[in-house]
Amino acid sequence: MTTSSGADVRRAILFHGTGGTPDVAWLPWLDGRLTARGYAVERPAYPTINDEPVAAMLPRVLAAHTFDARTVLVGHSAGAALLLALLEHLDGPVARSVLVAGYCTPPNDSAEPVLQDTYDWDRIRAHAGDLVLVNSVTDPYGCDAAQGRAMFDRLGGTLVVRDEGHFGDWDQPFETFELLDRLVG
Repeated sequence: MTTSSGADVRRAILFHGTGGTPDVAWLPWLDGRLTARGYAVERPAYPTINDEPVAAMLPRVLAAHTFDARTVLVGHSAGAALLLALLEHLDGPVARSVLVAGYCTPPNDSAEPVLQDTYDWDRIRAHAGDLVLVNSVTDPYGCDAAQGRAMFDRLGGTLVVRDEGHFGDWDQPFETFELLDRLVG
């Protein structure tokens, strides 16, 4: 994507989680903050995230967006889990990947079709750019600090552990997320 002057455009793609929409929690707020800083922001709706197998969903996600060295990816919960598969299948690196309440193994007893059976961690690491993992010690779904640590041990990056639940949910309004705004840059 280029502007009329030919300069590259910074892009951010924000992925919601299971049962969510692009308008939940802090996603609209972060969109506004990034747009004000000159990002072209996408908040796609993926209503089948974590309902259909990631292998079926992934080709649509890859085809629907442009991913390059000026792209920032942000995923919340199942959106963060989706980013693992997405990063593994990209042709090249993005600038930054931020996984909020992410997980790489089943976090509880629920089915998790957004997860792959295995991951190529080296390929994910090579494509993730500046990787930031944000997890909470009090996540009610198991997308907790242990999940963050499991991803960190495989991928490196920066692990941020908070005490802030799921960072937004049906019973946890989380309309702004100042830390995330600073982490995205």
